Amino acid sequence: MKLKHLILLLVALVFLFSFSVVFAGGGKSESSSETQKASSEEQATQAPAPVEKPLIIGTTDKLSGDVDTAQSYDFHTWEIFQNTSRGLLTYKPGTTELELGLAAEWPKVSNNGLEYTFKLKKGLKFSDGTPFNAQIVKHSIDRVIKLQGDPAWLVSDFVKEVQVIDDYTVKFVLKNAIGYFPSLVATVPYFPVSPKAYPMDKIVSQPDNFPCIGPYIIKKLVRDVEIDLEANPDYYGPQPKEKKVIIKYFSDATNMRLALENKEIDIAWKTLLPSDIEDLKSKPEFNTIEANGAYIRYLCFVTDTPPVNDPLIRKAISYAIDRKSVAEKVFFNQVDPLYSMVPMGMWSHIDAFEPYNPQKTKELLAQAGYNENNPLEVPLWWTPTHYGPTEQDVAAVLKSSLEKTGVIKVNLQSAEWASYVHNFDRHNMLLFLLGWYPDYIDPDDYLSPFAHSGAASNGMGIYLNDKKMDDLLEKAARATTIEERTKYYKEIQQYWTEVCPTVPIFQGKLYLITQKNISGVKVAPTMIFNYDTVEKK
Repeated sequence: MKLKHLILLLVALVFLFSFSVVFAGGGKSESSSETQKASSEEQATQAPAPVEKPLIIGTTDKLSGDVDTAQSYDFHTWEIFQNTSRGLLTYKPGTTELELGLAAEWPKVSNNGLEYTFKLKKGLKFSDGTPFNAQIVKHSIDRVIKLQGDPAWLVSDFVKEVQVIDDYTVKFVLKNAIGYFPSLVATVPYFPVSPKAYPMDKIVSQPDNFPCIGPYIIKKLVRDVEIDLEANPDYYGPQPKEKKVIIKYFSDATNMRLALENKEIDIAWKTLLPSDIEDLKSKPEFNTIEANGAYIRYLCFVTDTPPVNDPLIRKAISYAIDRKSVAEKVFFNQVDPLYSMVPMGMWSHIDAFEPYNPQKTKELLAQAGYNENNPLEVPLWWTPTHYGPTEQDVAAVLKSSLEKTGVIKVNLQSAEWASYVHNFDRHNMLLFLLGWYPDYIDPDDYLSPFAHSGAASNGMGIYLNDKKMDDLLEKAARATTIEERTKYYKEIQQYWTEVCPTVPIFQGKLYLITQKNISGVKVAPTMIFNYDTVEKK
């Protein structure tokens, strides 16, 4: 019995053990399943976020030969500097309103208007580690003056010297008092640069490392292919909406439009063909952003060369410019007829020139001995690539406009841009077409470079030498109140129609076509496109 009881006890123990194992095993299996499930859910919630797609901006523009604030003097290269650097003063995005940039407060101006003292922001540095301070500002300005690159006149014509007061205080001493100096300070030649990349003794074509102090840092630059930008973590202002931006270059507007339609780019900017803009504006899958631009086009005269050395003849030709035909036939009304060199929307602008009036042309030319039997014969020069594929049409419409008077005969001539500019020194382009993007947002920038005697007018191939015009321009520049300056600039615009060194034709508009998920695009008459406000949803 004892053995039997022992056997039964062992069987019972084995049974109980087996039951406990099965129970425990079952429990463990269920627990493992729950743990795996929880783990999977946790992994799902902690999975890496998808890679953020960059904002891609397409353009047919090109960088200038030298990516250097002391030498670059073109729209697109300045745009890159505007997004990767900063001036002591800058423009509020989408406006013509100046605001503080690298300066900590607005400058103190001496009573005689010759000294501007800036306090600088502290604790800033370039992306190469170089600290920003007053010595950097002095180095940068002295460098522009010394190297005398293309935009140097914006500094050297106005600044006598830069003085370091202390580590974070700098004083600009001017040659003459000018009311628009703050606008000059906001231009690229005044931007501070790092001495590590931009030494005092030479122009730099393309630094190995781009030291940036603006919203973005240049991570890669392949000319005519793309520029890759990343948000600058040390930027003093708000961080950009998009952390990565790619500027993609296109050989022509047709390929850029195709890339937009294929969603290869987010924004098509500068420049689509007028016909493409007109077509894309009607497509609901795109946004069209239109802004008034400060870009103007005009006709120039070599004012020291017969027969257009006679102001009477220049004035007669001004009445024969049919601006509306150019706007309608060439640009589908995407530009506005312009009747002053000071653009519409800028303070002091007036419509000084009169509209198309061929009868006035006949009357004035008759005083100079020209008529239907003895027409005034003049060449009209244009350049085929610099202003885009529409330029030949602009020249053709103007030729038709002038010849409709019956007393003018036009011989169209063209030259590529390098030769075109070289011709300025030869005095052989009696009438020629040019365009102007603003250096600084002020009426003076649309008047003095063309009409003030000496280097400015000569450099534009116009060669005007008019004492009354010089006196008016100088008084307007020295005036310290907006009211006084406005009075002078209105007088200058009226006098311009008598002297006629140039004749305004049209004012451009700015067009950007974007995908539907793009917002925050801000472009002002300053023509500065700030990438950091754009958002891709």
